[in-house]
Amino acid sequence: MQGLRFIPSGTRIPFTRFRKVGIAISSILILASLFLFFTVDLNYGIDFRGGTLIEIRTKDGPADLGDLRSRLGGIGLGDVQIQEFGDPSEVLIRIEQQTGGEENQQRSIQMVKETLGDTVDYRRVEVVGPTVSGELIRDGTIAVVAAIFAVLLYIWFRFEWQFSIGAVAALVHDVILTIGIFCLLQLEFNLSIIAAILTIVGYSLNDTVVVFDRIRENLRKFKKMELGDLVDLSLNETLSRTILTSVTTLLALGSLYIFGGQVIRGFTFAMIWGVVVGTYSSVFIASPVLMLLGVNRDRGGSPAPKLKEPALRRT
Repeated sequence: MQGLRFIPSGTRIPFTRFRKVGIAISSILILASLFLFFTVDLNYGIDFRGGTLIEIRTKDGPADLGDLRSRLGGIGLGDVQIQEFGDPSEVLIRIEQQTGGEENQQRSIQMVKETLGDTVDYRRVEVVGPTVSGELIRDGTIAVVAAIFAVLLYIWFRFEWQFSIGAVAALVHDVILTIGIFCLLQLEFNLSIIAAILTIVGYSLNDTVVVFDRIRENLRKFKKMELGDLVDLSLNETLSRTILTSVTTLLALGSLYIFGGQVIRGFTFAMIWGVVVGTYSSVFIASPVLMLLGVNRDRGGSPAPKLKEPALRRT
């Protein structure tokens, strides 16, 4: 098993020495992400912009998605998304919201039917109006905010309030940077990306809790150690686990991104980005915030001594 170690057991990387640099870089990225969100905005998908959903079933065996995209992409309906839905012969078609109201929405449905002819059966036709899309935006935002608030309460209950603030700071950092990268690259932002953000929150929280749990153990074990040295020790002790988890997760996500097809590419990209920034924030956001706020050596004990610039000591 020793051969499987990614990080040698005696590693002592002084992470906290770079905390100011890390916070400065993150602050710049957060401001840039917010600027892009309020100026460029997200490239909202049909789920949020409204549009038409048509479910069809081909009569002559499995559907040729490439042929369908080619035929429907040339009739002037804007963004047309086509994906396999369950059985290989079943296809889901999404058409963006048409200008001109309900009449043009119905006209777009008729154009699709004229293009595909009698080669398919129409199993479902739904129109997503602006009201529904607005509700989806609201509900998605509520879901993300509620998840972060639940994390705040959970960490507060399990550890102390200083730990909860550090964990929430890392989660907010991850969510904002994920939104920022989608604004920058103008990737489609739909309901699956909301699901990816919620998954990122869970992944980042899991990594942060592992680090915080080790910090709490060491706080009780090394009562006179400088807090900076103690945080460095805890980060190094959990570094092998952090890297191993991140690498194995990225291997799976990389395979999905390359071979999973266009339909889940946005979701997979969000997950890959989230794993990277989630791992980073556990080290350079959550832990420095904890150091800034200070902690008690024991629950109900005396506060930790005033922080000094940490310096790792080799033994």
